[in-house]
Amino acid sequence: MNVVADLCIVPMGVGPSVSSYVKEIKTIIDASHLNAEMHANGTNIEGELSDICQLIELCEARLNDLGIQRVFFTMVFSSRRDKIQTMADKLTAVS
Repeated sequence: MNVVADLCIVPMGVGPSVSSYVKEIKTIIDASHLNAEMHANGTNIEGELSDICQLIELCEARLNDLGIQRVFFTMVFSSRRDKIQTMADKLTAVS
């Protein structure tokens, strides 16, 4: 199933700045074959739901490797069954 996801990953217990961890996650997302666009509070990702879930597992594993003991995730998915709709399509529809 093709979806557009909005993902936010927040490492807990690392202090007020998480930018170094976000950079690590961004590297993993950028290396994937999925179309992704970072925004101020997370990342939009489009692709197959199973591929996105695998990517999220890789991100969590990397944070674990860095010693992060607690991670807060928010994930929102949208899908259409009548047609494939990209992130760009969604933005064009409201422009």
